[in-house]
Amino acid sequence: MIQTSSKSGLCGLVEPSLAQTVPAYRSFALKDWLFVIALIAAVFLAYEPAWQGGFIWDDDYFVTKPELQSWYGLFRIWFDPGATLGYYPLLHSAFWIQHWLWGNATLGYHLVNIMLHATAAVMVALILRQLAIPGAFLAAAIFALHPVCVESVAWISELKNTLSAVFYLGSVMTYLHFDQRRRMSLYLWSLGLFVLAMLSKPVTVTLPGALLVIFWWQRGRLSWKKDVLPLLPFFLLGAVGAIFTIWTQHFITGTDVPHFANPALERVLIAGKAIWFYLGKLFWPANLIFIYPRWETSQAAAWQYLFPAAAFALLVALWSLRHHWRGPLAGVLFFVGTLFPVLGFFNVFTFVYSFVADHYQYLASIGIITLFATGIATLLKRLQIWGRPAGYAISVLLLLTLATLTWRQSRMYTDLETLYATTINLNPTCWFAHNNLGLILEKKGQLDQAMSHYQEAIRLDPNLADAYSNRGNVYMKLGQYQLALNDFNEAIRLDRFEPILIVIYYNRGVDYTKLGQYQLALKDFNEAIRLLPNFAVAYFNRGGVYTKLGQYQLALKDFNEATRLDPNLADAYKNWEEVYTKLGQYQLAIINKAIRMKPKDVDAYNNRGIFYAQRGQYQSAIDDFSKTISLKKDYVNAYYNRALVYLNRGNKEPGCYDAQKACALGNCKVLETAKGKGLCR
Repeated sequence: MIQTSSKSGLCGLVEPSLAQTVPAYRSFALKDWLFVIALIAAVFLAYEPAWQGGFIWDDDYFVTKPELQSWYGLFRIWFDPGATLGYYPLLHSAFWIQHWLWGNATLGYHLVNIMLHATAAVMVALILRQLAIPGAFLAAAIFALHPVCVESVAWISELKNTLSAVFYLGSVMTYLHFDQRRRMSLYLWSLGLFVLAMLSKPVTVTLPGALLVIFWWQRGRLSWKKDVLPLLPFFLLGAVGAIFTIWTQHFITGTDVPHFANPALERVLIAGKAIWFYLGKLFWPANLIFIYPRWETSQAAAWQYLFPAAAFALLVALWSLRHHWRGPLAGVLFFVGTLFPVLGFFNVFTFVYSFVADHYQYLASIGIITLFATGIATLLKRLQIWGRPAGYAISVLLLLTLATLTWRQSRMYTDLETLYATTINLNPTCWFAHNNLGLILEKKGQLDQAMSHYQEAIRLDPNLADAYSNRGNVYMKLGQYQLALNDFNEAIRLDRFEPILIVIYYNRGVDYTKLGQYQLALKDFNEAIRLLPNFAVAYFNRGGVYTKLGQYQLALKDFNEATRLDPNLADAYKNWEEVYTKLGQYQLAIINKAIRMKPKDVDAYNNRGIFYAQRGQYQSAIDDFSKTISLKKDYVNAYYNRALVYLNRGNKEPGCYDAQKACALGNCKVLETAKGKGLCR
């Protein structure tokens, strides 16, 4: 049996003796298994509103994009840092697998996230039992059901939190076993799990620091050989991961803009306030919001120094008590240390909207929750027998309250409109939510309501280029083209972020077209296409401008490119028909009308291919025959015709392949002719 000192820590955290080096370990009893089953069931029930939740905010960036859904896409996830939003290759690989399993159906994503959270909670219990900390199961249950975790669990993108937590906690658990047994296999497993955690979410680099805090709490001091030296590879890997993450945040995610230009002293003020903010939400989880108000920091405001000063005073006070109670200091150090990467000292993209977010304290909360739970457990142990039932009842009531709050909080994440409307209700100054809710209402045709939200977003942030662009779209739909033009001009003046500029240039090009300013429209469509060469609708609209200017061949070229990039762009076929009619090519006009009416008419595509081939437009002919084959794999005439075109152009290999396919389907004429000329075997 492990010996402990006679003193107990603040909140009841047991202090191990200085001689103790072996963590406590007990096998699971039946009641333990029943608790685990009950805990997992409680988590799934508490998150029931999130089961059918849709995709929100940046989920479409994390759920695997079409260009990454192939095996080559999986390769890019690992070896092309710019292929995904942030370099989280293991996370995006998990999304890749899930997309293969259930596509865009959200239920699977939510159930996986909930299960990972429940697993992490069980692992918390195992680690705390391993460390002989009272209230291990209570701490795990509080963590599992606390509403500050809802953002991490109900939001699909935050799989990075739950997935990395499982690897992080698995690494801690394995390292504690290594500390007991000193087996190299356990050490390597722990190191490997740590790497997997960082590849899921880089902020888990704080793990080796957390282990040192645990060993200091256990032993009262740290040994260089026993405690620090084995963790040096962890620190080294963590440093590499941290530097790479800072680099990607700066150069790929885009944290090199003025929003992040906070002086060093202001960052200290932000960090001090953030620590107390997170503590407050843990102990009083009311009015939890998707996006909290962004603080205004000022070095000249004396009252703002109270937050970091109070945090420092707390640490000093706990340090002075370390010889009697190490537990509270260990819990707070774990909390602050795990939060450190997101306290404001380093740039994080979401700081544009707010300096704090519930999902940032997902892992860090375990330190404070453990202190609280062990305090309750120790208090229950010290109560007389008559007082224990009341204590247990209070604990159950606490868990039921947390579960209820979690259930209610989960409802916020069911769909985007609910999320943004709730955010605005609790944080009316959130320009981001106003702008995005406007987009949703605009898509629903509620233009007046959308306009009011864009107006409010611009009032709250006069430099918000996206809101000007969106308001310009509404003005265009209302026929107020000059007002739209003013907004697009302002948006371009304010913004230099390429993905947004592409859309703004395109929208202004459409607006110039409406105003009859065709040369200016062409200039904007050219710029949009330069920034995004596969922008199908930009080609389509530029083709429309060329048509109005009588430059029909250029128009046809653009309509061809638009339909190549997006075969479902039905309006392009209609415009094609108009241009061919103007050119007097009535046969093509009729064929294009047939394609427009029936986009999957294989005969129409084949006939148009023949038309092109007869006039020497071989690439257009090949494209149409290929389209025919893609719609009907056994269309023998399309293989026959494409073989003729290829062979006439001297492309023997694809020509012979098509000739053989045509022969296999019943028409061997072109193959026999080619063999006779020695072109095919």
